Amino acid sequence: MSQSWWKILGAILVIYSTVYGFLSSVPALPILHQSIRNLYFHVPMWFAMIVLFTISVFHSIKFLNNGSEDSDLKAVQSVNAGIVFGILGIVTGAIWARFTWGQAWSFDVKQNFAAIALLLYFAYLILRNAIDEEQKRAKISAIYNIFAFPMMVVLLFVLPRIGDSLHPGNGGNPGFNAYDLDSRMRMVFYPACAGWIIIGYWIYTLLARVTKLEKKKTL
Repeated sequence: MSQSWWKILGAILVIYSTVYGFLSSVPALPILHQSIRNLYFHVPMWFAMIVLFTISVFHSIKFLNNGSEDSDLKAVQSVNAGIVFGILGIVTGAIWARFTWGQAWSFDVKQNFAAIALLLYFAYLILRNAIDEEQKRAKISAIYNIFAFPMMVVLLFVLPRIGDSLHPGNGGNPGFNAYDLDSRMRMVFYPACAGWIIIGYWIYTLLARVTKLEKKKTL
């Protein structure tokens, strides 16, 4: 029980932010209206994805230093978990765009670059499946992962700010802080981010544990 406190905390934060995300009051803002509640779900998905990809690149660097099979396993499983949250981020974003921009996918620069960033990590998984020899696969995919991470950062946080974009905080549009969101929203948004990051980390550890058990059975 003492070792699982963070899992319980993550579950509580997600339940709390989900319930209050739908039931609590929100500021009456033009265009956004009630769709602003998606802030509690869409943004935390991307935060969780970025944290998981950061964990992955850490283990890829670690693998190149020590050649540990465990580091390679953790790198790939954190990517697997991160991709799940990336897909959820795109889906929740498309739902939000449907009600605020008029269509789910408007080929906005932020949407396009987010999709490309996610494809980088699909390519990582495809690369791994294309190489049979374990050490060679681990080494090549680790190098790829190290280069993919800064590319993902550039695609999500740098390039969208250069061109025109409908997305808040990009292309000259003000971010949500500029709207002066009240403390009620912050009391839901911050726990939502923390909760989904913890849940994402939990999923990653479960995937890593299951993979280890499957490998032991095959030995």
